[in-house]
Amino acid sequence: MNNETVHFIKQWLAKANEDLLVVEKLTEKDIIATASICFHCQQAVEKFLKAFLISNDIDIKKTHNIEYLLSECSDLDTEFSTVDPKELSEFGVDARYPGDMYIPSEEETLEYKNIALNIKDLVEEKIRNILEK
Repeated sequence: MNNETVHFIKQWLAKANEDLLVVEKLTEKDIIATASICFHCQQAVEKFLKAFLISNDIDIKKTHNIEYLLSECSDLDTEFSTVDPKELSEFGVDARYPGDMYIPSEEETLEYKNIALNIKDLVEEKIRNILEK
């Protein structure tokens, strides 16, 4: 893998970790803005999964669909098939606009946070050799 691709993957991971930083800050004390927290969870997961796909020479599609991305990752590594993203994809677009937006409970919000952290760990474990370059 060339240095340019490695740098690109690291950029995806940096952006994903930035989303997780927002999640961490918004869940430090009282949990408010649950839909916004879940939006950043969705964004982080999307970016981690895309980084994994790029690291495997897969062209990524413009999508916010976590189930689709997990399916693509599962084709490369069956461990991804064990991940249950629940309704995380719904926060990729719907949480940004008023209307039929679902407001998750604090418990659900923390569940989505854990999903994002688990996917971060999974992806970083799978591409550790790339991260060391």
